[in-house]
Amino acid sequence: MYDTYDEEHENVARLNKTQQKREIAELHDLAKSLSRLDAVALEKMDLPKELFQALIDVQSMKHGAEKRQFKFIVKLLRQIETESFMETIAELDAKKSEQDKNFHRTERWRDRLISEGHDALTEFMGLYPLADSGQIRQLVRNANKEALENKPHKSSRALFRLLRDIICQ
Repeated sequence: MYDTYDEEHENVARLNKTQQKREIAELHDLAKSLSRLDAVALEKMDLPKELFQALIDVQSMKHGAEKRQFKFIVKLLRQIETESFMETIAELDAKKSEQDKNFHRTERWRDRLISEGHDALTEFMGLYPLADSGQIRQLVRNANKEALENKPHKSSRALFRLLRDIICQ
């Protein structure tokens, strides 16, 4: 990873120190990202045993030990090809971002439907024509009634689940 072979001159050229530091920083970021994954996700990535165990161990460590453990993980990462791990992390981040976006979109629609009523429902049905407007209307009425009576927000949660299913189809 750090040494490159020059065929013309038959010598080994070392990367400059700045480039080495940049690569180590990238590996450290990768190690941090990998450490946030649960054991099941790490098992699916087909990591070497020692690296897998180091990542599991770091999840329960305090600051000083965690810092040393990350140095050890970076050392292990320097010995293997990491491109596939970086791609997997990027895919997971993209998937999480999409889930967050859908969650917030659903929340906004629920809040609009409850506060604006008929106008928001008309707009929602224009975007999602297969949705059951009667069921949505009933849940909106119940949610407003529960809010006025200071009851638990059962209908609001049910409306959120229904909207999530419609939006995330």
